[in-house]
Amino acid sequence: MSEPGSQMDPFAPLLAATAAGDRAAFRSLYEEAGPRLLGVARRILRRPELAEEALQEGFMRIWRNAARFDGSRGSGFTWMAVIVRRVALDRIPANRREELVDQELAEALPAEGTGQAHEPRLQPCLEGLEETHRQSVVLAFVYGLSHSEIAERLKAPLGTAKSWVRRGLQQLRDCLGV
Repeated sequence: MSEPGSQMDPFAPLLAATAAGDRAAFRSLYEEAGPRLLGVARRILRRPELAEEALQEGFMRIWRNAARFDGSRGSGFTWMAVIVRRVALDRIPANRREELVDQELAEALPAEGTGQAHEPRLQPCLEGLEETHRQSVVLAFVYGLSHSEIAERLKAPLGTAKSWVRRGLQQLRDCLGV
């Protein structure tokens, strides 16, 4: 599977075919990306049955919005991961949502189905962040990790991990002008 910036995005043609109503392409998309996207939902929701529901709803949104994917603005997997992540975050009880990272970056990022308006600007902004800030933001907003999980993954105190996310978020906002 390709990551952003790679030469060939295996999901782009499947998303294009899905946009045209090709159910076989959609099935292939689900088979290829589903397990990784389920991992995104599981890290956020921590309950397999809730993660599976979020994945199903996410794929319904992918089916309905596939025509809005623009491969020149980012990878198909990233586009789908944002959708599944947002569905999963919507299912989190308010008291646990605080434990996850601020929702401010989610607001700074393009809304689902908007053609990823900020993504061409987002990549250079991410690359301009200090390594720890970039890793923290990506772990939080792409992979759905909580502050505690980020601290554990990066072997840093919880307060430091929170600071890295907060600083990275502020730098991204400044860079994106939002």
